[in-house]
Amino acid sequence: MKNFLTRPVGELIVSNPFVDNYRKMWPFVKPYLFRAVLGLLLALPVGALDATVALFMKYYTDDVLVAKNAIFAAWIPLLIIGFVLVQSILTYLVKYLNTWVGNKITLDVRKKLFHKLLSMHSGYFDTTDSGYIMMRYNGDADTACNGLINNLRMVVTRVFSSITLVFVLLYNSWQLTFIAIGAFAAAGALIYVVRKKLEELVRNTVVISSIAMRAYNETFNGNRTIAAYNLQEDQESRFNHLMDEVFSLNMGMVKHTGWLSPVMHFIVSLGLALVFWQSSSMIVKGTITSGNFTSFVTALLMLYTPVKTMGDNYVDIKKAFLAIDRIFEIFALKTDIYDKPNSAEMDGLKKEICFKDVYFSYKPGVEVLKDINLTVPAGSTVALVGNSGGGKSTVVSLLPRFYNVTKGAITIDGVNIQNFTLKSLRNHISVVFQDNFLFTGTIRDNILIGRPGATEEDLKEAVKNAHLDDFIHTLKDGLDTVLGERGLTLSGGQRQRVAIARAFIRRAPIVILDEATSALDNKSEAVVQKALDNLMKNRTVFVIAHRLSTVVNADKIVVINEGHIVEEGTHETLLKVPNGAYASLYNAQFKKKEHHK
Repeated sequence: MKNFLTRPVGELIVSNPFVDNYRKMWPFVKPYLFRAVLGLLLALPVGALDATVALFMKYYTDDVLVAKNAIFAAWIPLLIIGFVLVQSILTYLVKYLNTWVGNKITLDVRKKLFHKLLSMHSGYFDTTDSGYIMMRYNGDADTACNGLINNLRMVVTRVFSSITLVFVLLYNSWQLTFIAIGAFAAAGALIYVVRKKLEELVRNTVVISSIAMRAYNETFNGNRTIAAYNLQEDQESRFNHLMDEVFSLNMGMVKHTGWLSPVMHFIVSLGLALVFWQSSSMIVKGTITSGNFTSFVTALLMLYTPVKTMGDNYVDIKKAFLAIDRIFEIFALKTDIYDKPNSAEMDGLKKEICFKDVYFSYKPGVEVLKDINLTVPAGSTVALVGNSGGGKSTVVSLLPRFYNVTKGAITIDGVNIQNFTLKSLRNHISVVFQDNFLFTGTIRDNILIGRPGATEEDLKEAVKNAHLDDFIHTLKDGLDTVLGERGLTLSGGQRQRVAIARAFIRRAPIVILDEATSALDNKSEAVVQKALDNLMKNRTVFVIAHRLSTVVNADKIVVINEGHIVEEGTHETLLKVPNGAYASLYNAQFKKKEHHK
């Protein structure tokens, strides 16, 4: 797990978890403060009613069971119904309000996390796997926000209930109260003993869960590769090993925390036994009445119930707090690609695009591009060719600022592209990749991504120029045909033509074709190439091509090997270079083609 497994154990621990985490979440809670506070205020009488019931037991015992007060006994059923009805209504209102607030906060946090994800640069996605993103950007929001509200409600209810119950204990017997409170204090101290170990176990459980998500995602996206290479047993073995780790972590959680509740139960029971032992002599001596004893024991048992489950509740609270910490780690991330202050709006390409002394590294100290100098006049077509891994795709990735140059500059009409707003820069560039991503939705939706405000006439023109019209006519719903996830129901050539239509409707003056036909068969390539020819008309085009036959008519061919520009010129001039890099590539492909004939 990149960037996660290697974190120091104590990195996510805050000095004052309760206060600090609620302080962090305050901006999300503030819009819903009225309902949140109302829910908490209504939780107070819910807790207080427990003490009222316990106190009521004194008068019931003394006045009904001992004194045989018939009038008081007649009111008992009505009092019980009244107590239960009020508590039930308040409990429902508290749950409704807290659920409403919790879900609203969760939605807001998810929206902000998704906004953050969209703002991250390409390098972030290169080094972060899908399981990590799904766990951190989606799962943590639920754990943190719902845990925040539920835990706050639980704490308020139980604290207020406990305070009022302690007053009932003191009212009935201060001597017995000290015995009971001593037992509770001993039980509560156990939480501190396992705190550190628990934090580590909870954190490791989250890590393993994110890896499990990645395994599901890889199986879904890589299902054909798994089938083609008979990787089912290998994948199953890896997943089973992962599940064994999950089992070990879960058992570790039980091992280190499962004993909390039974030990607390035992300690509190000892306290209860001491209370019974002490109260027996106090009743005989007349220090307390039978009603005092009954009320005291009732309050003690009510106080005992939340203490008994304190260990389990602490685990849930710790999960919520760690999730909050992880969320704010994400909010604190900085993207490498952003608008500079006072960035200008790009208003077209009039003269040229220049790469000036450009260097680039994906990792510090490992240069992928070195001293790239290239001038591309407006309206011309430049083809980038060379050996695989030489840096061709990296060059064109720098133009729309998927990455920033390490050194040097890229200028459009003399202006550094880093001085343009990202949105305006990218609005002037259309990109057709080798493997174009199609979103779930209709073909129309996927084309209009290029320019959402385009008219129906613009759409028809894009479809025609992309040579999609014949294919669209064969579909029952035409452009409104719904595509499955990633558009896998279409052939490779059909997906490419949808992407070309998307690029065409954008009407951008700059076009990047990143090996747009390399994955197609000859028949599909011929149709797609016609569509690309239409797209390239009257535009400034960067073409990355493996098949050199597709770039012979380019205004300039640039050969890039090992991050350097080793040759540039037209097809004819480069073929005349003795032992030239382009001539060697071209002749190798030509001879290979002749050999297959």
